[in-house]
Amino acid sequence: MVQKAKILLVDDRPENLLALEAILSALDQTLVRASSGEEALKALLTDDFAVILLDVQMPGMDGFETAAHIKRRERTRDIPIIFLTAINHGPHHTFRGYAAGAVDYISKPFDPWVLRAKVSVFVDLYMKNCQLKEQAALLRLQLEGGGKGAVGDGRESAGLLAELSARLAAVEEQAEALSKQLDDESADAAAVATAAHLERKLTGLRRALDALEPGTGSASSLPSQG
Repeated sequence: MVQKAKILLVDDRPENLLALEAILSALDQTLVRASSGEEALKALLTDDFAVILLDVQMPGMDGFETAAHIKRRERTRDIPIIFLTAINHGPHHTFRGYAAGAVDYISKPFDPWVLRAKVSVFVDLYMKNCQLKEQAALLRLQLEGGGKGAVGDGRESAGLLAELSARLAAVEEQAEALSKQLDDESADAAAVATAAHLERKLTGLRRALDALEPGTGSASSLPSQG
C-alpha cells in the first residue's frame, strides 16, 4: 500500500482552507489544515510534508515570518513553499516572497487547475524521493548483511539483488517521465532543480547496486540521501 503524501494548507480564513481542499482533493493525498503560522510550525514538528501552501496575509505571524521559521529548521528547510496572496504590491512584494524561500508566488484569485498542477509536481517529487530512500535502506541492509555473512546462499542473494534492481528501475522510469514532463511544460526552475537532484541520487544508488552484482565486488558506500 502506497502511503499518501501530506500537504499543509495554511490560512487564517476557514473558507479559504475549504476552497483549497476542494481544489486539491482530486490529488487523493492527505490535506492538513493550519489556521495560523504558529499552528503550521507545530504541525511541522511531527509530520513530513510534500509541499506547503502558505497564505501571506495572516494576523500575528504572517506568511513571510512563518516561512522564515520553516527555512531555519533543518528538518523542514527543504519543503517547497507556495505563497498565496490576495494582494499584489508589485515586484518588491513578490521578491520578498521568493527571498523568504518560496518556490512559487500565486495571486488570488488563481486558476484551480494551475494550482493543482503545480502542487502535483511537488507531490510526485516527494513520493519518488521516499521510494528512493526506501531502496537505499534495502541496499544498505544488503551490504551490511553480506559483510556479516547474514545473507543466505548465492541464489538468495541474487534474488534480493534482482528485486532491488527491479524496484529501482521502476523509480528510475517514473523519475525520467516526470523530468520529461517538466521540460515539456516549462515548469518552475525549483521543480526542475529538485527533479535533477533526484535523478543524481538515483544514479548513485544504481551504481552502488551494480557494484554488488557477482564479479564486481561490493559497494563501499551508499549515496547520501539527505
